[in-house]
Amino acid sequence: MVPAFLSRGYHVRTDIPAHVMASGHPNVIVTPALGPGGEITRILADQLMKSGWRPGDSVILGAAGTSDPIARGDLHTTATLLSALTGSRVALGFAAIGDPPITEAVEIARADGARRVAVASYLLAEGLFQDKLRNCGADLVSAPLGTHPRLARLIASRFRRAVPVAGRHPVLRYRAGAPTPAMLDL
Repeated sequence: MVPAFLSRGYHVRTDIPAHVMASGHPNVIVTPALGPGGEITRILADQLMKSGWRPGDSVILGAAGTSDPIARGDLHTTATLLSALTGSRVALGFAAIGDPPITEAVEIARADGARRVAVASYLLAEGLFQDKLRNCGADLVSAPLGTHPRLARLIASRFRRAVPVAGRHPVLRYRAGAPTPAMLDL
């Protein structure tokens, strides 16, 4: 199972394992979340460049948001990785949960002297949260990550790497009747 989530939040750490355990399937491998990491950040940067980003633009990582501290840490990691790729400091802004809200993040960037503000959408698909990013007052907003062809390759790669091979272990392996999953390295 490849969780289509961009961070290691509550759903990835708690909901999915609970459903897998309750399913009764004898062996289920759950891969890590899609982010944070180099490949998802390169996809994010590519989407940002396609949207018209230019060096010198103020960049905000636009995410749905979370109250989960591990997922929030993942968002900070992604912002740092994106900063390294763009050469610009990357701030966070949230469409739903968290501070600052995306509109406030844009206002802060403008108050700090930004001439152009670009929002890098850290969402997988179109919908309410992407609409909130588009309507936040930024000069440009990148497309969601799910429209990028490398995202499908990333998911396929996670799946292929999780297939058991002698001497290699998946991140989470569930066995029917086991009280908890075994945490292993991929």
